[in-house]
Amino acid sequence: MISLGLEGSANKLGIGLILHPPKGRPAIPLSNIRHTYNSPPGSGFLPKDTAKHHRTWLIPIIKAALRDAKITIRDIDCICYTRGPGMGAPLQSVALAARTLSLLWNKPTDEVLVKWRD
Repeated sequence: MISLGLEGSANKLGIGLILHPPKGRPAIPLSNIRHTYNSPPGSGFLPKDTAKHHRTWLIPIIKAALRDAKITIRDIDCICYTRGPGMGAPLQSVALAARTLSLLWNKPTDEVLVKWRD
């Protein structure tokens, strides 16, 4: 199983692709691409600006991660994303993107998988 993971709880956006072997721990990273929002010097980063950064960079970073891992969307089995703790606006942007990709690509999200296992 290959999982696409999206992390965006603060100013760093991370996209990872992990291979989960049939037995054992999911310990084989295929790709781990990150992009950081850098606010103007001395200003700190605001949630709305960080969320805008994540929305802007999410698709380019996902494409880079797929290229890096040498896989396609068809190879992905599920989509996972950060639900917190963290800054609300960036978390919401990443969650919305994960759920949208789940619908577009017909892939379950980690939330669906957790309910399915119960």
